[in-house]
Amino acid sequence: MKPLIFLLVLIFPFYLNAQTPVREKISMDKNWKFHFGDAADTKNDFNYNINYNLAKAGSGRGCIAPDFNDSAWRTLDVPHDWAVEQDFVNIKDEGLQDHGFKAVGGLFPKTSIGWYRKTFTVAAADSGNKFNIHFDGVFRNCKVFLNGHYLGNNESGYSEFLLDISDYVNFHKKNVLVVRVDASQYEGWFYEGAGIYRHVWLEKFNPFHVAQYGTFVTSTVKDSVATVAVETTVANNTFSRASGSLQYFIYDKNNKKVTGTIVEGVSVTNGETKKIQYQFKITNPMLWDLDNPNLYKLVTVIRQNDKVTDSTSTTFGIRTIIADATKGLSLNGKPIKIYGVCCHQDHAGVGSALPDALQYYRIKLLKEMGVNAYRTSHNPPTPELLQACDELGMLVLDENRLIGTSAEYMSQFERLLLRDRNHPSVFMWSIGNEEGWIHGSDVGRRLAQTLIQRQKELDPSRVCTYAANNGGNRTGINEVIPVRGFNYFVQKSDQYHAAYPNQPVMGSETGSTVTTRGIYATDTIKGYVVDRDSTHPSWATTAEEWWKPNAHKDWFMGGFVWTGFDYRGEPTPYEWPCINSHFGIMDMCGFPKNIYYYYQSWWSNKDVLQLSPHWNWTTGDSIKVWVNSNAEEVELKLNGKSLGKKMMEREGHLEWKVKYTPGKLEAFGKRNGKKLYAKVETTTAPYQIVLSPDRTALKADGADVCVMNVTVTDNKGREVATAMNNINFSIEGDAKIIGVGNGDPSSHEPDKFFDNNWQRKLFNGKCQVIIQSAEVTGDIKFTATGNGLQAATVIVKTKK
Repeated sequence: MKPLIFLLVLIFPFYLNAQTPVREKISMDKNWKFHFGDAADTKNDFNYNINYNLAKAGSGRGCIAPDFNDSAWRTLDVPHDWAVEQDFVNIKDEGLQDHGFKAVGGLFPKTSIGWYRKTFTVAAADSGNKFNIHFDGVFRNCKVFLNGHYLGNNESGYSEFLLDISDYVNFHKKNVLVVRVDASQYEGWFYEGAGIYRHVWLEKFNPFHVAQYGTFVTSTVKDSVATVAVETTVANNTFSRASGSLQYFIYDKNNKKVTGTIVEGVSVTNGETKKIQYQFKITNPMLWDLDNPNLYKLVTVIRQNDKVTDSTSTTFGIRTIIADATKGLSLNGKPIKIYGVCCHQDHAGVGSALPDALQYYRIKLLKEMGVNAYRTSHNPPTPELLQACDELGMLVLDENRLIGTSAEYMSQFERLLLRDRNHPSVFMWSIGNEEGWIHGSDVGRRLAQTLIQRQKELDPSRVCTYAANNGGNRTGINEVIPVRGFNYFVQKSDQYHAAYPNQPVMGSETGSTVTTRGIYATDTIKGYVVDRDSTHPSWATTAEEWWKPNAHKDWFMGGFVWTGFDYRGEPTPYEWPCINSHFGIMDMCGFPKNIYYYYQSWWSNKDVLQLSPHWNWTTGDSIKVWVNSNAEEVELKLNGKSLGKKMMEREGHLEWKVKYTPGKLEAFGKRNGKKLYAKVETTTAPYQIVLSPDRTALKADGADVCVMNVTVTDNKGREVATAMNNINFSIEGDAKIIGVGNGDPSSHEPDKFFDNNWQRKLFNGKCQVIIQSAEVTGDIKFTATGNGLQAATVIVKTKK
């Protein structure tokens, strides 16, 4: 699912007559060499700080030198997160706790510097082209060298960056790319990973080309006619003036040409750029929305002397989004509520280095729950996350890492805007989050004004917000921000709206119920919280407390719950042995907690009737039974005997106190005349392992993944929700396991097994394995075994 720019000569032969592609974006993910350095010991850091690496051009020494022998280094592919591979360390330190107790950061000099080396070749026939090395994300402060030459550094752990290597490329011998990554300094207060954890690309293109971020597409719709405005920045990196023409082709989702044109007389002085603007009309356009995320493709071609010098492909959508202070949010003229979640970027087993398919998997899970909006807390996301949201129909609040207008922070903000402004899923920008030191001050106001102005210059088609955790206060950033965001304190939004009725309002961060999947008694020793919508930190509320009073206010745009998934770090409300948060509506693996069904009841159109807890208790126990449902009424029965009917309050839930007796607890509901049913049963001992792959066919590209969810049933086929068995995993065929997890916020089991002795304990009946394909077609045989359990096997096929 990588967004490769494929050979356009094959796709559009009617206008590209060249025999070789004019622009290539080549994956550089495979076959890197890796070794730890040392932030405290120069010798163990390959003498980096004492070598004359910067004295002369190409003078890089030690492991920077092209002829350095790296044969003893570890071979791996990126994306790679070395933090998830480290042990958990119990040291009393706020930063370590917030980052999930992994041995990375300033306290751990031996595991906070990582060196990467990559050898590659470039054909002599390609000389005369321009070349960039493009990093989608490296955590964190990194320095990049090519063939012994220092190219530059990037400080942000979340912003993409590229380096022009055109003058440094070898055409007749190997090229050696070296990256020193320094993760000693944290950026956030949550798990961030470490290393080259997003994709790396080699970009080859003609000196007369479409500039980086040089295509910007916007649209408006009136009377069933869309006006698509295209702005193209053409760059001339030759040594003389270049002239040519621009060709545009627009294709719909079925790859059918919709319209196109030629712009003649494009002339650009050498070393400069020129912007070309053009408008297209499309009658009865296929609009992008949440249920039908229709996408168009703009192909831009530059011709010079009847020769194609460049071609690019830009995906866009036609939609109209309005944030109104009185009517709330609308999409294509229809009012919608934001059913949103905030999410960090890590997942069980893989840390921050998520394969592309896992991005799609997570967005699908959220949509199944009824979520329609995703906040990229608190940083620019990986491009594949936005691609998934574009294709699947998910709005995105795209968030800047930190408020600042220095050259460094303005550059990060600009890169976010320029990279993401063509994505139809991005409906609004967030300039920052909870900047408590400055957000109520004049400094905060001025910083915000500068960022807002720059956002309007680079993307006038959208507005922005700020995630403010200062209640009803107006002074500072809130004075000037176009859309007022409330982080918590949503109960103060009524008073705020009454005082400032012309400023749209939304919940930029809400909820924050803390729960542990499958746990029904608080355990302060293990660090578990009950799996009900009942516990929250002092600053937060339950799901029902924030959603019920705000669900039907026209002016309130909706909100983003903290969080969609559990994440490493911030183990609120506990500390060690907890190593990840409890905030998620789903756990680290994406297994739903009970609160998931509260939101699904009121955010989706599905018929929902969910009964909890499980029904394996001690006879005579008094059990609190919760029903999450959108049925009008629900009747509860235990072993056939009615325990009464209750009417469901809108945006509510139902509760019963039941004296436990083994057997079957059933719920019967009605919704719009349709009968709904749910049950939980007393089970016997775990007997059979059950494997549930998210799909059984993968691309044989060495990157695609299958998410294998593991449960157990008793000898009658009933899932055992209390099972804690250890499960062992093996694989046959051309594939590998890249991570395991189970959603236990206090588990110190490894996510990675370098000896291939893959295993994981079930946590309240569930665990997960992530399997990655190789570049070979065939069958993958995956087997799970456990002591005293019947084994299970699944075949996953790989195809080109």
